[in-house]
Amino acid sequence: MEIVEEVYKTTQKFPAYELYGLTTQMRRAAISIPSNIAEGFARKHNKEYKQFLYVVLGSSSELETQIEISLRLGFIVAEKRDFLLEKIDHANRMTMNLIKCL
Repeated sequence: MEIVEEVYKTTQKFPAYELYGLTTQMRRAAISIPSNIAEGFARKHNKEYKQFLYVVLGSSSELETQIEISLRLGFIVAEKRDFLLEKIDHANRMTMNLIKCL
């Protein structure tokens, strides 16, 4: 949820012409992370839950790429990129540990 909040705060500062481009893509990828965790958990079967958790890792990778693009386009500074990537890395490590436990 923190990643979603941070992505929304960050993309609010993007140029208006990016509203239907990078802004939307980043927000969708960020929202996909907690949404797929919740949906997988609701399935009540470990095999399905794992499948959703792998989707989470895919969305995280997508978001990481979009954050790098944002930096290259000058929409964010390196400190913001590092902050967001650190949050994503932490979430990915927790996700991988959960997958291992299942």
